[in-house]
Amino acid sequence: MKEAEAFSPAGISSFFEICDTAENGNPISDLEKVGARGGGFGIQKGVTTHIHVSEAKSNSIQVFINNKISPEAKTTKTVARTLLDKASRKYHILIKHKVEVPIGAGFGSSAAGALTTALALSKALDLHLTYNQLGRIAHAAEVKCKTGLGTVGPLMLGGCILTVEPGAPGIAVIDRIPITEDYVIVVGIYGPIPTVDVLSSSEKRAAVNKWGRKTLEKILAEPSLENFMKCCYSFAVQAGFMTEKLQKLVSLAEQSDAIGAAQNMVGDAVHALTTSDNAERVAQAFKRVLPSENILVANLDVHGARLLS
Repeated sequence: MKEAEAFSPAGISSFFEICDTAENGNPISDLEKVGARGGGFGIQKGVTTHIHVSEAKSNSIQVFINNKISPEAKTTKTVARTLLDKASRKYHILIKHKVEVPIGAGFGSSAAGALTTALALSKALDLHLTYNQLGRIAHAAEVKCKTGLGTVGPLMLGGCILTVEPGAPGIAVIDRIPITEDYVIVVGIYGPIPTVDVLSSSEKRAAVNKWGRKTLEKILAEPSLENFMKCCYSFAVQAGFMTEKLQKLVSLAEQSDAIGAAQNMVGDAVHALTTSDNAERVAQAFKRVLPSENILVANLDVHGARLLS
């Protein structure tokens, strides 16, 4: 029996543009070329995945999320099957995800689960694949299972991310706004929004893509943290995501001297960027409208997904 473990930061997406069709409007068939432009943050809370591998007569995969058996977990299972196909023998794979962030509220937990599964399982099976090769497998699984479009690449880097050109790791062009890990993200969460609802509505897609592209251009014209947050907030408003209760959280963050606040893409949640000495003030402001269990405080992660010893 072999074991391996990996960690990935959670990824908060602050704005995005869906890139899954060619210029003629037809869907892109190569999953590695499908993706998103956009930007956001990697945080030190995320997904830790522990994998046990034992030889068996036939391949089987069992997934647990936070100690509960998870028969769905389709993105994780897709990654595991892809890697099992590369192995010379048959195995029983036990995958245990420990998820420290709300699932489905715009924290990229499925991408983090897919990426940590790829890293840890490749190690346990002695497959000797590169970081980008594993990232491409996780990216393709996310796109295929419709749990996300372009979150895997940013999670491999961490920090304040800008995906300038879409696609899988090694194809996408990803830049960063330099930032240190003593910056803090404070998130106020009302609940999830199913990603599939956004990806399947043609009106929503059109609004996202129009404003997503403009947002990227505005940020690249002045790539400061202040301008990043301001542009991402405008994106949520113009693309039609921002609601009254989320607007209230943004106002509370601004009154508490946060650098800026924007909506989680896609989630019924707001993330504020602030300094470590001001984080408590922002969290207290959010507590005026939310119970404390709906508020998440985390330092930035600038290292990206990695194997654990």
